[in-house]
Amino acid sequence: METIVELSRKYGINAEYASAAFYPVFREGLAGARVLVLSDGNTRRYADPFAAQLADRGIAADSFVLPSCEPVADETACAAVEERAKEGYGYVLAVGAGTLNDIAKYVTFRLGLPCGVLATAASMDGYASGVTPLIRNGFKVTENAHTVRDILFDMDILRDAPRIMTGAGVGDILAKFCCLTDWKLSSLLTGEPLNADAMALMRDALDGCVASLPNIRAGGVAGLNDLMRALLVSGYAMVIAGNSRPASGAEHHMSHFLEMDFLRRGKPIPLHGVKVGLGTLVSLHLYKRIAALAEEFEGKEIAAALAVPLPTPEWAAEQLAAFGCPTRFSEIGVPKNVFRDMLFNCYKIRDRFTIMTLYHERGLMEGAADELTDLFY
Repeated sequence: METIVELSRKYGINAEYASAAFYPVFREGLAGARVLVLSDGNTRRYADPFAAQLADRGIAADSFVLPSCEPVADETACAAVEERAKEGYGYVLAVGAGTLNDIAKYVTFRLGLPCGVLATAASMDGYASGVTPLIRNGFKVTENAHTVRDILFDMDILRDAPRIMTGAGVGDILAKFCCLTDWKLSSLLTGEPLNADAMALMRDALDGCVASLPNIRAGGVAGLNDLMRALLVSGYAMVIAGNSRPASGAEHHMSHFLEMDFLRRGKPIPLHGVKVGLGTLVSLHLYKRIAALAEEFEGKEIAAALAVPLPTPEWAAEQLAAFGCPTRFSEIGVPKNVFRDMLFNCYKIRDRFTIMTLYHERGLMEGAADELTDLFY
């Protein structure tokens, strides 16, 4: 199996681990550029020492801290970072995970600058993706961006992350059981093209991560490395496919729907992987129950056959709970009416055929909603 470094090199990304030489490949690539080190209230404790280390090595670096501990990748945050980056900077390094990485990729794409990320948690699969999810006018949208040039790892920092953040990363990987199956379902029922290379790469990473779950739960370097590899592969699979199909299905649509609701209510948004993990439980159950339905409908045999190799939602819930992740939507502050609204409307978030689309187009959600509420709300 290729290492993270070897695999990343194929996609033009420098994946580099902390060492006594302090990321020499990353530093060489800066070529005298002034560096803006982006962080938030939580990750500043890593960003400030990193900027100081760069300064000690003769590289001009300044910290820029977003004031919130839980920033949102919206118009306000992106505008603030863009204005600062215009002040003579030639490179932006995000010190964080999902939101900060997304902001850096989007802003530097607009400005024509390279960017990188010092990963602070194995919590999501967007480190290496070439697109950026943003909040625009209160709605979740996906904008064009570019891939990071550098992904820097310090295993001490990753091990220091809250356990639930690692669990969120596990949730984002377990979701691949569902999104890959959604892609196959769409291909068989609608003729949507599959990308065999992207699918195989993602499936191999998923299987490797599942095999490594005991190591990941133990919190050691080997397990975190395996999880990070799977999370990065997700980004590379999206690059190969040219879209997010290898990494995102109905479970992500549920997460996006809830994220917009949290924003509308002015509430803190739970971790992406936590919401995706909950959505994965729903998707798995929707697949598993199809074979026993009394109704006959187009695609029933196909969906039932695709469901056979999938894990049970009970197994997935056990894996998430082992990291302290919630297994019911009520645990993250979702009102019951919003949960039910999600069941009936989240499939509209993206123009993609998923298990949710099947249930709605075949008139099956009415019969499933109470059951899903009892099990997962």
